[in-house]
Amino acid sequence: MRIAKEFSDQECLKRLQQDDIQAFDQLFDLYAPELCRFAHGYLKSHADAEDAVQECFLKLWERRQSFDAGILFKAYLYKAAYHTVLKHLRRQRYWVFEECGEETLIEEAGPSQVIEYQELEQFYQVAMAQLPPRRREIFALNRQQGLSYARIAQDLNISVKCVENQMTHALKFLRLYFQAHGMSLGLALLVLAQC
Repeated sequence: MRIAKEFSDQECLKRLQQDDIQAFDQLFDLYAPELCRFAHGYLKSHADAEDAVQECFLKLWERRQSFDAGILFKAYLYKAAYHTVLKHLRRQRYWVFEECGEETLIEEAGPSQVIEYQELEQFYQVAMAQLPPRRREIFALNRQQGLSYARIAQDLNISVKCVENQMTHALKFLRLYFQAHGMSLGLALLVLAQC
């Protein structure tokens, strides 16, 4: 059963900054299940997904005093979950190298891997160039510079809803573009973020 959102993000922020545990619990109950499903899609482990989500909420609690008034908790939590998933995947990748014997290790960034990365980067840039200029700018501000939707809206003097719409259209186009070329957009973004 989904819990109804009984207060706005601004009211929730105010309560969190007053150390209101009940507000934190309501946020957790509202978003944790869908964030777990999101994280599980990448990590393929319920335990790892739950750890990632708990880490996101722990960071939210620790940083509650530093959020600006325009925060959108759903957007913040999904972005935090995405970065936490990347961190978990990098850690898993590192452990794979740690568990290998010295004789089985190869150079982590050998010539063929560098070429593959460059080809993927070039393919990504070609796809990005096909986005309308404003959409490309918004996508780059969010995914490459890590700005929140609220910050992008403020910087570009547009509504947060406009930013959300542009991001939705950009992701849809890029996903279809990569699929048409036999690739996964999610995988490409992970690889490009790791290198």
